[in-house]
Amino acid sequence: MRDRLARSRAKLRPDRRFSMWLGIDIGGSKLAFALGDPRDAALRASRRLPWTPSGDPRRDFEILLTEARKLLAEAGAKAAPSAVGVSAPGPLDSAGGVVQGPPNLPGWRDVPLVDWLRRELGCPVALENDANAAALAEWQARAPRVASLVYLTLSTGIGAGLVLDGRLYRGARDLAGEIGHAPLVWDGEPCGCGRRGCLEAYVGGAAWTRRLRAQTPPTSRVAALAGGVAGVSPEHVVSAAREGDAFALVELERWNELLSRALVSVAYAFAPDVIALGTIASAAGEALCLAPLRERFAARVWPRLAAAVRIEASALGEALPFRAALVVAARAAGDER
Repeated sequence: MRDRLARSRAKLRPDRRFSMWLGIDIGGSKLAFALGDPRDAALRASRRLPWTPSGDPRRDFEILLTEARKLLAEAGAKAAPSAVGVSAPGPLDSAGGVVQGPPNLPGWRDVPLVDWLRRELGCPVALENDANAAALAEWQARAPRVASLVYLTLSTGIGAGLVLDGRLYRGARDLAGEIGHAPLVWDGEPCGCGRRGCLEAYVGGAAWTRRLRAQTPPTSRVAALAGGVAGVSPEHVVSAAREGDAFALVELERWNELLSRALVSVAYAFAPDVIALGTIASAAGEALCLAPLRERFAARVWPRLAAAVRIEASALGEALPFRAALVVAARAAGDER
């Protein structure tokens, strides 16, 4: 593998750099890559692909680097990008550029990802928690109308990014916002982090998928859309709920109820102008998710707090992982726009 990396490094290290930022978003079930123009931070090219981490971070890194180079080649790059930004699940050390064992990236313990990328691409590289990067991108999309925003990732795992009074808040050792691992049920369902009863063990996409494959009736519309119970995922629940499937509607109601409890805690702790919700909530939309969440939320917080905090879907939609990674690339380039 080192020989292959050395050969690919040689191809992209002439004197003049490619005048684009490269953004890389690493998830538990997907990789996303983006090229952004430093002149206006516009998204110029992107690619997204499903993936399953192998448990071997070096092998995973080779895949990541190969796919990044494909996008650079498609864009006509004959040099390294001017800066690279990586958004990845936590826990991680953003200052040191080290991924420190996220539950949804098996084997990725103390991986010096920034050093690996810097060595291969020969340009500035920055690393940021994916929820933090997404929160910054969502906040930038709403600024200057919004001063404080909390973004909740609702995909394979659950996390929160906090932009408070216009500044990203990381907390001690980059650990702020790990709401997915706050206990929802004492000694409840096992979570990928090794604890039990975490919010992520009930609301996270991976945990919900496991539940659905164990409990979906074979005769339901959910199973039919998935081609059988073994292939069921949350997206099939959302689609079936739109068609009025009884099982799907009950599952979404359960999911909304559990998530609303987390939103109440976020609001009382931070009172942001906006709580923005990611993948699953955005896909489910207003009638199936956002309106029921607002109703439950308003019933459980002070009226003044309910009036002050808006619950919204992601403003960036499917572009969010690309925009989030480019926000980190801007930081690598020293551009904090």
